[in-house]
Amino acid sequence: MNFQLSDLATLTPHMVLVGTALLVLMVEAFGHGNRRPEATWISLLGIVIAAATTGMVCHENSVGFSGMLAADGYTAFFYVIIYVVGALTMLISADYLKSERREHGEYHALVLLAMVGMMLMAGATHLMLFFLALETMSIAIYALEGVESCFKYFLLGAFASGFMLYGIALVYASVGTTQIHAIMEQLATVKGIGESPLLLAGVALIAVGFLFKVAAFPFHSWTPDVYQGAPTSVTAFMATGVKAAVFAAFFRIFTIAFPATAPIMTSAFWVIAVATMTMGNFAAIAQTDLKRMLAYSSIAHAGYLMVGIITATPEAGVGMLFYLLTYAFMNIGAFACIIMVSKQGEGRTNLDDLSGLGFKYPLLGAALTIFMFSMAGLPPTAGFIGKFLLFKAAINEGYIWLAVLGVLNSAASVYFYLRVIVYLYFKPRPEDAPTGLRAGSAITIATAIAVGVILVLGVLPGAVVRLAEAAVTVF
Repeated sequence: MNFQLSDLATLTPHMVLVGTALLVLMVEAFGHGNRRPEATWISLLGIVIAAATTGMVCHENSVGFSGMLAADGYTAFFYVIIYVVGALTMLISADYLKSERREHGEYHALVLLAMVGMMLMAGATHLMLFFLALETMSIAIYALEGVESCFKYFLLGAFASGFMLYGIALVYASVGTTQIHAIMEQLATVKGIGESPLLLAGVALIAVGFLFKVAAFPFHSWTPDVYQGAPTSVTAFMATGVKAAVFAAFFRIFTIAFPATAPIMTSAFWVIAVATMTMGNFAAIAQTDLKRMLAYSSIAHAGYLMVGIITATPEAGVGMLFYLLTYAFMNIGAFACIIMVSKQGEGRTNLDDLSGLGFKYPLLGAALTIFMFSMAGLPPTAGFIGKFLLFKAAINEGYIWLAVLGVLNSAASVYFYLRVIVYLYFKPRPEDAPTGLRAGSAITIATAIAVGVILVLGVLPGAVVRLAEAAVTVF
């Protein structure tokens, strides 16, 4: 590996976020009085500065650190998604952490460091850099979750990381490199993937690690318990940021490094995608807790996004990028509404607690309705456009039954998403029900931004679609 000083420019956004995380900790440690409210705004400023430097770093397709870290349009698009997730998480966390008495600078620093890991995953063109980035993100997430949900996620996550690292080792033993473009060149000389069972085993183990991180069937069992046990703002961050970062690496690695395994892996992914969306949707129907319902919903959305991995074309990449961006807004917006409804100690997250709130708090009811419509894929929301782009790409590549089953699953999901709206507007509010919302200015701004983006992209998606098309030209 030949290190050059110019390579450091590739890390400019990452260094800004790391510096911001350290600054937040310094303010917490040495500031006079209660300096915690400043942590939110310092973190947001750091995210804005990092976003401003991204355009300078990724203005042309390049690779730094001897081909380990890409600075291209695809990477930049995912950086934007991660900035959106981080900024919205900071906004919905401000009043929530204060009311939960969990307002510490360490929280903001861990979110920023998790974002650094996500960004490195999105740009990694080397399997070992990807693994280090994955662990950087995961360790920060473990610390954010709290004791109850952390333990289960940590144990299962450690096994998944072990599978992935062993798979990387097997790939290296087979082709002598872990740089994804070099792997592609080596596999081009292999007559048939069946001639290298060691390589196929390595690819399968790497796939297991990816499937665990995106909560795909049958590696999804941790998701409902972890989502319910973690603080709601952390759940929102996990459900969006982790999914975006993992799918960014999933698509890049399997599209560039392992196209030779497509005849075998595609069939397996096809079955997993259908099982994931079906299990997620039908399990969500039985849930009465909003966080568990959204956890199973997240599993189902992972199944839809797997369509992009299976299709593995630039058109599918466009659909996946657009979907992940809109998913960040609608999912964090939904969790923001849960935060506003709930009270200290994570109470009031059941469907019954929404009874009559649509008329009592019209703006909250309208926002939550829009988020549910978007998750269900109903027009005129961005969620409809995202699913349309994914399923269209699948049909164009001949995966007609996969698209049909995806549409049928999306139709089935309408039941539990609309059930939320039924409780909002058609269930009477008990007379002894508690009143008041946990709605400060920051979380209100975040919710309004999410609603606006979902509606605008549902009607005028062209600009973002063109940006996504430019981003996938690297493939």
